[in-house]
Amino acid sequence: MVKTKSAAKAEIVAEARVRRFVHHAGNLLVEGFHLLGLFAIGASTVWAAAATFLSMVAKGHASIEDLLLLFIYLEIGAMVGIYFKTNRMPVRFLIYVGITAVTRHVVVATTHQKPEMEMLLTAVAILVLALAVVALRFGSYYLPSAPTGKPYFHSDIGGKT
Repeated sequence: MVKTKSAAKAEIVAEARVRRFVHHAGNLLVEGFHLLGLFAIGASTVWAAAATFLSMVAKGHASIEDLLLLFIYLEIGAMVGIYFKTNRMPVRFLIYVGITAVTRHVVVATTHQKPEMEMLLTAVAILVLALAVVALRFGSYYLPSAPTGKPYFHSDIGGKT
């Protein structure tokens, strides 16, 4: 059966409409999943921080381990809040959480008399994470993201390469 030009054109237009609808529906579902996931992470972080705080109150004192754990919760909460506001994941905050977690491990290790090699390796891990933050800061200064979110190089805007 031979299609007329108008029937073929109508079919192409209908297919384009379906594709556009599916594309928008997919974007809506992905955005909804992100928001639901972020809300779950944020709520879990608040719940865990509250539980930690209540256990400190029940003990009658706060140890450095407890305070570092609360700081980790604070960083995770700040990261979720920044993502809600800007729709960008601040990777530096994840590294800060890593540095705090390794520092917390060092504090726990010193109270339990761990071998010196483990202490040295955890110190090296903190140094590597700190250098990663420096590299990210350097990279974001010299290679900023374009307004569209796609990276560009300074040579593209007349800067140094």
